Amino acid sequence: MKTTVSVNFSMKPGCEDLMPEKAHHDDAAFDLRSRVDIDLVPGRSMLVATGLFIELPIGFEAQIRPRSGLALKHDLTLTNSPGTIDAGYRGEVGIIMYNHGKETFVIKRGERIAQMVICELPDVTLHCVDELSESGRGAGGFGSTGTK
Repeated sequence: MKTTVSVNFSMKPGCEDLMPEKAHHDDAAFDLRSRVDIDLVPGRSMLVATGLFIELPIGFEAQIRPRSGLALKHDLTLTNSPGTIDAGYRGEVGIIMYNHGKETFVIKRGERIAQMVICELPDVTLHCVDELSESGRGAGGFGSTGTK
């Protein structure tokens, strides 16, 4: 059975046209839009304001992810991907964008720049132990399983 979670949000005055929304009813993420015109220069990270303020329930996070079309067509991504918005944060949601391309990318107000997925978090308790159990992988990482 699907659970519905209610999340409160508000918009900076004058940004009501930039509300987060899903392009299709069955999308996983809400599109986030820029509230400013900004030139995203190559080789730099820049903070892009959205006008969005969010109030997540305790036990939830918002993950901010890149848009695949901007990545493929314009070499744009998010510097910290996915970005995490914690339940206690009440400031404006900002998107840290990075331009991997060779040319400046002009972001216009209202342009979709990122996606937001709301995720439920389990209650987790960490236990410090002297030794971890064995596994088939062990300490292998960073490509240790080969290329095939």
